[in-house]
Amino acid sequence: MQYMTEYQSPIGMMTIASDEEGLCGLWFQGQKYDQSGLCNPERKETEYIRSARKWLDLYFSGKRPDFTPKLHLSGTDFQILVWKKLLEIPYGTTVSYGELARRIASETGAESMSAQAVAGAVGRNRISIIIPCHRVIGAHGELTGYAGGVERKRELLRLEWVLK
Repeated sequence: MQYMTEYQSPIGMMTIASDEEGLCGLWFQGQKYDQSGLCNPERKETEYIRSARKWLDLYFSGKRPDFTPKLHLSGTDFQILVWKKLLEIPYGTTVSYGELARRIASETGAESMSAQAVAGAVGRNRISIIIPCHRVIGAHGELTGYAGGVERKRELLRLEWVLK
């Protein structure tokens, strides 16, 4: 069974979703892939949704959350690998798609990894902000490719003091 509720963030209404195993979705309403993977969810606050709400309250108040809600990742093996690497990007820092691809290649023993393939997986991230896809930037520092919109990406990075 899947469950969902709304969350009003300072930069737009969000949908939070969970199932019996953990948090399975967090999207800005109307973003690309909004509510991807949900199938007739029940409107209900679960322990996982409450945990995500607490995390978001801390984050949007300018504090660095000291916990990660229990996540239930659902995607291809490659997508899940990329999303787990996103979780390793520290608060207040950024990494390029190319650097992320190099890190994944190095850890998996691959000779190389396509930055475009990594970008595709980053773009399919179903748990925005908590899995910090907004911390991934273009090769020359440009803000590109955020499913919630580049202006929201800019605001999230400002909140983390990455951008002035």
